[in-house]
Amino acid sequence: MTYQVPPHGGYLNPLVVEGQERERLCATAQQSPAITLTSREASDLAMLATGAFSPLDGFLGKDDYKSVVHDMRLASGLLWPIPITVSLTQSEASRIRIGQDVALIDPEQERIVASMEVSAKFSRDKQEEARLVYGTDDDHHPGVASLYRQGDVCLGGAVRVLEERRYSETFPEYARPEDTRRIFEEKGWTTIAALQTRNPMHRSHEYLAKIALEVCDGLLIHPIVGKLKEGDIPADVRMDCYRALLGKYLPADRVVLKVYPMEMRYAGPREALLHAIIRQNFGCSHLIVGRDHAGVGNYYGPFDAQSIFDRLNPDDLYIRPLKFDWTFWCSKCESMASMKTCPHEKEDRLLISGTKLRSMLMNREAPPAQFSRPEVVDILVQYYEGIRGGAL
Repeated sequence: MTYQVPPHGGYLNPLVVEGQERERLCATAQQSPAITLTSREASDLAMLATGAFSPLDGFLGKDDYKSVVHDMRLASGLLWPIPITVSLTQSEASRIRIGQDVALIDPEQERIVASMEVSAKFSRDKQEEARLVYGTDDDHHPGVASLYRQGDVCLGGAVRVLEERRYSETFPEYARPEDTRRIFEEKGWTTIAALQTRNPMHRSHEYLAKIALEVCDGLLIHPIVGKLKEGDIPADVRMDCYRALLGKYLPADRVVLKVYPMEMRYAGPREALLHAIIRQNFGCSHLIVGRDHAGVGNYYGPFDAQSIFDRLNPDDLYIRPLKFDWTFWCSKCESMASMKTCPHEKEDRLLISGTKLRSMLMNREAPPAQFSRPEVVDILVQYYEGIRGGAL
């Protein structure tokens, strides 16, 4: 049997129930107070359902919440960097009692998808949470803005998922942790690097992927397909871009392309740790951490998401970061390079980023050939023509 890194906390904990237990809980949920989830809460529920948030068994109670916000750990001491919560307004929370079962309603499907046994009800200081988790209480930060739209009272408790969102109907690449672990086992891979992405892959992404393939058995390209901030490129367009690269620029037999449904929080360093936990649950041994991982704007330093791993205890994670410096196209090297490998001057370097690529396309500027593969640019040009009503 091929060695695999263990799930975070030692076991996968998918929360979907079936059979007679599901029938019983469905009947109970119909008579329970109902809570309509926000889109972020629904995406977190999807992560809980599959075991991607293992070992969590539901939304955090008060002790776990406070410990995560202040110390990046559950009350047990297990590393967990971002609180996973469901919240209500004060008036909505007044009708919920501890010990009561509540029905959770998906905002898109508009039907009951889970049952939660409420074991905690507590108020939170959202500004404090913002400062400690996001490093800022500025409501221009998209993650902070999303937090401020949540309720002031959190409910904690174990969750039983009655119905998963049907992501596989939209994305054939949708997979649960047990699925990718089985794939890696079948391929005989022991070391697998995960590439987290919310952007179409440009040449810097491709460069990092190829370096990872030099040192690992395989690569999991693992884009996020939950809700993103305004201006980010939709998941279906990004998926076309990823597919265009496989087999042509990346070896299809050594790359697995799968998606997961979490919403980005843009929490920089803390979110990088959450990405690592998720990929460990999916069976990966390494996480690619480049410049400004999970960042937005100028809220974080370019390598804050790398240095946070250095502050962990040795046994906090089995997955390890693959840290990469600034990457760019060097006209004198005539190749992709990084600050660690290129001896040339600033004027010889073409810095590549998803933000810069989106800006060029929105302004009808054709990206340089060194910026992104032509197949990817063609897909993106077609997308921006559709939203702008014109050609580059």
